[in-house]
Amino acid sequence: MTETCQDDELRAVLRGLLTTIGDKWTLAVVATLVGGAQRFTAIQRETDGISHRMLAKTLRDLERDGLVSRTAHAETPPRVEYALTPLGRTLLDPVDGLIRWVDEHGQAVLRNRATAG
Repeated sequence: MTETCQDDELRAVLRGLLTTIGDKWTLAVVATLVGGAQRFTAIQRETDGISHRMLAKTLRDLERDGLVSRTAHAETPPRVEYALTPLGRTLLDPVDGLIRWVDEHGQAVLRNRATAG
């Protein structure tokens, strides 16, 4: 494969992942799962404002990308839990860096927005 093809492929993967990770709800759901496996209703309760439909979509997208695992327990009533995978946990350091950046520079961004009109 040529370097240009590899670069194009990498850009396409990056765009797709940024679409998922940059979604309004994804990081909130990931943050909810930091402490361990959670049931759907617990994730929804902790993720203020997310609808049932949007949470289901977000979890499906994260599961598709290998960032979240879904475990269905053979019990009555059925119990399904979601957890960060090892790959999903690798998101935590970059997210922490983003939070630190916002903490350090967020006020400057807000000032710039206010003066931009």
